[in-house]
Amino acid sequence: MSDMTANDKTIMARIEPYISIIGPMVMILAILLFMGVTEPTRYFRTSNLTLILLDAALYMPMAMAMTFVITQRGIDLSIGSIAALSGILMAFLIKQYDFPAWIAVPIAITLGALMGLINGLVITRLKVPDLIGTLAMDLVYRGLALVIAKGLVLARFPDLVTDIGRGTIPGFIPIPVVIGLFTMGLGYWALTQTHFGRYTISIGSSPEASEMTGVAVDRHKIYAYVLMGACAALAGVMLTGKLNAIQATSAPYFNLHVIAAVVVGGTSLFGGRASIVGSLSGVLLLSMMINALVTLRIEFFWQSVASGVVIVSSVALYAWMQRKDRDGTQGLMVKLRSKEAQKLIRLSAFIIGALILLLVLGAGLATEAA
Repeated sequence: MSDMTANDKTIMARIEPYISIIGPMVMILAILLFMGVTEPTRYFRTSNLTLILLDAALYMPMAMAMTFVITQRGIDLSIGSIAALSGILMAFLIKQYDFPAWIAVPIAITLGALMGLINGLVITRLKVPDLIGTLAMDLVYRGLALVIAKGLVLARFPDLVTDIGRGTIPGFIPIPVVIGLFTMGLGYWALTQTHFGRYTISIGSSPEASEMTGVAVDRHKIYAYVLMGACAALAGVMLTGKLNAIQATSAPYFNLHVIAAVVVGGTSLFGGRASIVGSLSGVLLLSMMINALVTLRIEFFWQSVASGVVIVSSVALYAWMQRKDRDGTQGLMVKLRSKEAQKLIRLSAFIIGALILLLVLGAGLATEAA
């Protein structure tokens, strides 16, 4: 019996560091298996898989940057507004002031970095909590976008902009996917090979201890928010190119989608643990899930319900699994035997059952409407 227990502990000790990857990968496999049974022809078409990659690529740069922000125990709720305002500013530079696209695009990304810098200064200099500070700046940036755009929908941009959003390298993969994977690769390198990455994890683990060892905590927090602003602006440019249009109300749910993808991918809400590969898996998972709901002909409102339930369930599960980062509890096997774990398992079963019921009901209503 003791040998079995020791073996269990050894196996779980080996598996636990990879839970951040295993979790979303299992969910992705479940989606693939389910869609392979229900809608194999439509879901696994090359054109549909390309749509999934294009949707995921839009969130990859932001997920990479948000990984650094959350790892430092921060949060950024302004990324949707930064994306919209950056896209609006780029559009006006091109449409109103005849800037070449190859100049307007870098200016838009630089302005996004400037907005990230403002967020960082509000948090570190004015000592406003991340949640309140970025939420307030979200209102500011969205308001500026509304004032500048004046209700207009700006459309029809040069080829460079549309190529960034939906172009394809001949004989290769879509350009947005290349951009997204490149930013993910750059983030992985920065996290694992640079002082910035090591300091990010150190600050998230213990800001006080990091400061005592000589790490400029506030400065590195500002770096993370500048990176976040630049990546949000890049996403705004990609969105503009994808739709070949932009308006002030664009990208309203970027913050929820990106934060959910990062946390589902294993980055700890309590700081100190990061996974760029996990964030990539989280982005792919959410894009595949939404596409599956569309493929199943679930009405849009039911899609919103299902997406919200899955996101909340996933984030709650990962937050619970990462409690040891906060309170020092023991490994996963011990957690699963606890009373709290049993309650969570029952709640998760109820949520999954309710989700399946909603999907069946939504599919039935959609069939009757058709």
